[in-house]
Amino acid sequence: MKFRTNASRMALGLFFAALFFAGNVSASHSWNNYHWARTSNPFYLKVVDSNTTDWDSELDSAMFDWSGSSVLDMINGTSDDTSRIRKRCPMVSGQVRSCNASYGFNGWLGLASINISGSHITQGSSKMNDSYFNGGGYNATNRRHVMCQEIGHTLGLGHTSEDGSDQNTCMDYSNDLGNPSPNQHDYDQLSTTYSHLDATTTVGFSAFVVNEFGDDPDAEHNWGRLVSQSANGRSSYYERDNMNGTKKATHVFWTQEAADRCHGCDHRYDH
Repeated sequence: MKFRTNASRMALGLFFAALFFAGNVSASHSWNNYHWARTSNPFYLKVVDSNTTDWDSELDSAMFDWSGSSVLDMINGTSDDTSRIRKRCPMVSGQVRSCNASYGFNGWLGLASINISGSHITQGSSKMNDSYFNGGGYNATNRRHVMCQEIGHTLGLGHTSEDGSDQNTCMDYSNDLGNPSPNQHDYDQLSTTYSHLDATTTVGFSAFVVNEFGDDPDAEHNWGRLVSQSANGRSSYYERDNMNGTKKATHVFWTQEAADRCHGCDHRYDH
């Protein structure tokens, strides 16, 4: 992973803001106003690298791009890419974990989960499904698009568009998955979401620990109830209530084939 200075992050953020600005995108795409509690901006969010080396470039680019925001800086945490950890991708309190593994031909390309207490994110994870990416016809730009979007969800962002239209951002569902980076609207949304400060922080906080269960805490039967699905069938949003009063929210990024096969239904029951 490359070392990044704050100056280089700011410069890159300004570059992408100019390059990918989409003037016709103005609606909010906050994910229910979910956000990390913090007492100052910018805040520093650690990312635990549980990716194999062939995904390091995509993770590095996503962290670099999102650190172009004026309110946050994503920094390297610990690293653990053992097979069991990558498969389970257990969340780390106060941090984000990024993983890849062959999760099976279950219809999804990427998956992002956050645990929330009230509206505050307490931990997050993102998963890339190698069952499709390895030899599945996806190029480097497609991989970066999915990685960028899953990391963006762990910051509290939803989608700019869910109908397949191209919004020039990784937070859209353009059919060609050809947008590897955020745009200015994404940075503006983060600035709005994180415009207030909190009295406490969940960044690096250790009190909210969810009792994950099983070998795969993100298995489909653990997603909870289906809350919504995108118009083009590429995205589903699930929620699960935890025993300790917190909640787990999950965005699922489906393959085009899964969306075509199961348009308007709950993909979990169409395998």
